[in-house]
Amino acid sequence: MDKYEILKQYFGYDSFREGQEALIDSLLAGRDVLGVMPTGAGKSLCYQIPALLMNGITLVISPLISLMKDQVSSLNQAGVHAAYLNSSLTASQYYKALEYARDGRYPIIYVAPERLETAEFMDFALNAEISMVAVDEAHCVSQWGQDFRPSYLKIVEFIEKLPRRPIVCAFTATATKEVRDDIIDILMLQDPLVMTTGFDRPNLYFCVQSPRDKYAVLKNYLDCHPGDCGIIYCLTRKGVEEVCDRLTDDGFSVTRYHAGLSDSERRKNQDDFIFDRRLIIVATNAFGMGIDKSNVRFVVHYNMPKNMESYYQEAGRAGRDGEPSECILLYGGQDVITNQLFIDHNQENQELDPVTRAMVQERDRERLRKMTYYCFTNECLRDYILRYFGEYGSNYCGNCSNCLSQFETVDVTDIARSLIGCVESSHQRYGTTVIIDTVHGANTAKIRQYRMDGNPYYAKLADVPVFKLRQVLNYLLLSDYLAITNDEYAVVKLAQKARLVTEESEQVLMKMAKEQEHPAKVKSEKKSRKSLPSGTQFTESENALFERLRGLRTDIAREENLPPYIVFSDKTLVHMCVVKPLTKAQMLTVSGVGEFKYEKYGLRFVECIRKALDDLGIDTEAGTEQEADIKNPGAEGAMVRPAKKGKTDFSITEEILSQIHYSDLTSLSDFVGQLNDLRDDQSMKRLTIKSVEQQLIDEGYLELYFVNQRPAKRASKKGKESGIVSETRVSEKGNEYDVLFYKEEAQRMLIKMLTDKGKQ
Repeated sequence: MDKYEILKQYFGYDSFREGQEALIDSLLAGRDVLGVMPTGAGKSLCYQIPALLMNGITLVISPLISLMKDQVSSLNQAGVHAAYLNSSLTASQYYKALEYARDGRYPIIYVAPERLETAEFMDFALNAEISMVAVDEAHCVSQWGQDFRPSYLKIVEFIEKLPRRPIVCAFTATATKEVRDDIIDILMLQDPLVMTTGFDRPNLYFCVQSPRDKYAVLKNYLDCHPGDCGIIYCLTRKGVEEVCDRLTDDGFSVTRYHAGLSDSERRKNQDDFIFDRRLIIVATNAFGMGIDKSNVRFVVHYNMPKNMESYYQEAGRAGRDGEPSECILLYGGQDVITNQLFIDHNQENQELDPVTRAMVQERDRERLRKMTYYCFTNECLRDYILRYFGEYGSNYCGNCSNCLSQFETVDVTDIARSLIGCVESSHQRYGTTVIIDTVHGANTAKIRQYRMDGNPYYAKLADVPVFKLRQVLNYLLLSDYLAITNDEYAVVKLAQKARLVTEESEQVLMKMAKEQEHPAKVKSEKKSRKSLPSGTQFTESENALFERLRGLRTDIAREENLPPYIVFSDKTLVHMCVVKPLTKAQMLTVSGVGEFKYEKYGLRFVECIRKALDDLGIDTEAGTEQEADIKNPGAEGAMVRPAKKGKTDFSITEEILSQIHYSDLTSLSDFVGQLNDLRDDQSMKRLTIKSVEQQLIDEGYLELYFVNQRPAKRASKKGKESGIVSETRVSEKGNEYDVLFYKEEAQRMLIKMLTDKGKQ
């Protein structure tokens, strides 16, 4: 088998995603690699496919038990033998797994980094043929990464003890340039291919709000998204308990997760969420790394996280299946104080020397500052995130709350001049709160203590609302007019551009939202069907079909004690609703359906689709005739259906053939329309465009792909060679789309294809 056959047979995909093939080819050529790919981009396939083509064992070093279980379950469901070795196994289970590993039963073994140091595992590794070591969540190796784990530093020592150095690959979703360099240096990657496919997740909608009542906004959001599965992150255990209790009292399907719970309760609550027994989980950041649950439709941050890396990783747990999903951040001023306390009293990294610990702490404060700026920027939120990770775009994505809000450009020069003047006249000694209270004229004990009521700018902006003063001050910080020190007390200082305002009278213009509270992207009406993925546009019959497929998936998951998304993802079910496969060939065109899964589940899903279409009065006779190998699971032989009376199926007769007019170029709808006009409509059924397109797909002239999570068709190489061409057009909204046309040779190919079908 080659890489393409493995991709299709085991994983059900027809083509590789961006970056995957280059990484796979490099590993197969014996070269180390570092892959930086966003969550949901298919990092695991980059080492799983080479592992199945190499001799020997691939060790995947992974930080969390939940991640290993998910990956191993998915591989076993796809027909790949894999195992994990971690503390969740009993002693007898662990030794049995090692015994099977020695026998060569597992081409892929997941192992916790702490396990590398044990005598039993080292004895196994020294006597096994280890062809590759894959380091997942590789940012954990860097002290500058957001999840530094000292146990990751032992990986290189382990590799050096092996009799032969294996290929080493590392993968992560969130890494700045500094962290990428750290990964290469610490893991001692040799001449690695470094592949950064981009951090953008176009299917995710980003929104920041600063509501007075966070819970009211959260409850409204959940009311508008009934049946959706999601994660709500809180900064503290107390916050998790309070939010979970209130949601429970309000009747939501919710559970909780934080480090203060017992191991058994955490495990039970996580499983309830993973297995869809609870739709919502309220958690601290202790939850989630490596959770591969594909149908998370929203992630709400009830509090602002400590840095952009953590935020993007946590928010990225939404929409792993590529379906539209939403990331909502509810900001409050107390969030900054809480995070600052965490930084100041951080008990992690105790093994670092004092100088390095101080450097890490300073870096953490700077990260917190940039996270705070994200909550105040009026620019594109997606662009802010991407720029943080070193990517630069157009500053407009059309899928975040800022891009979808109405802004106006406001002259804030007078406000800016007073704020900068206050900082300068107070000798750059105070923080943001004191500066804002001074210019607003607050009569507080702190203002009197610092004698700021005698400052020349005291009460100069008394008529400007405090929230607007804070917006302008944040803009000055973002735009290098002012700066904040990195020390514990965060003092406001004059920055490079301050004199342009005070001395050269530069005008300061900023974008301000016309409505100060940006609404979350919620529906005005509740969705008619709870299980419909957000943003997916279905017909009524497709809604009903999706519901049936989801029910069948749940039944299978319960039978096999698996999370439903391990059986098939929501994206695969959505694609089934679009394709409506009634044959094996059709089912194998569905994204995520490989040979192994078809053999295991395919007939049940085909029968479910067939019955649903029959119940809806949609003709399935053609599909039945095409599939000779669909069998009743409980009976011998092919399925037999009674013949339907009435009109015969469309076929190319001699009379139709003699009257066909071939043109230089035509659309499929026009050509099919001509054929229908030539048929005897009293005795012959109409030829449908959908049936012709499906036959073109089955015979390899057309292929399916996705644009903005919507299925589309394009000409394959075979189709282009047969005369199918495409033209790119632009819609009224400015979106590009392709239209297929058929040259004369393609029209003759269609007639031959339909004629041959009629002879079968």
